[in-house]
Amino acid sequence: MPLWDVLISIFWFMLLFAWFWLLITLIGDLFHDHTLSGWAKALWVCVIIVIPWLGALTYIVARGRSMRERAREETERRVAASHGDIKQAGSRPPSTAEELATLADLRDRRAISDEEFARAKTKLLGTERARPATHEPV
Repeated sequence: MPLWDVLISIFWFMLLFAWFWLLITLIGDLFHDHTLSGWAKALWVCVIIVIPWLGALTYIVARGRSMRERAREETERRVAASHGDIKQAGSRPPSTAEELATLADLRDRRAISDEEFARAKTKLLGTERARPATHEPV
């Protein structure tokens, strides 16, 4: 197979790939638009499928600005949702292990006594009796 045939095949494959990408993008945008009626959506789908490239270019020219606005609104919605998730994750209550580590650090710095550590640990773990902590300074 000559090199030109391979290059032409690659070109046609890329063109086919671009067409599918454009088709999915346009139909996805069409169905995300809540201002169009069902009949208008059906008409646009028929135009895009029956007259492929001309229909796609017509859709982009006629509705390109609203496509950009819908894409911008969707991006803003996703960013706001991700910021909400980040804030929610950052404001979670500390785990039992984190609280125990904090108590141990306070005990190590002699901010609380061994008895206070034992009481707090018992309260935190919800156990009846906790062994008294024996802490040897390093």
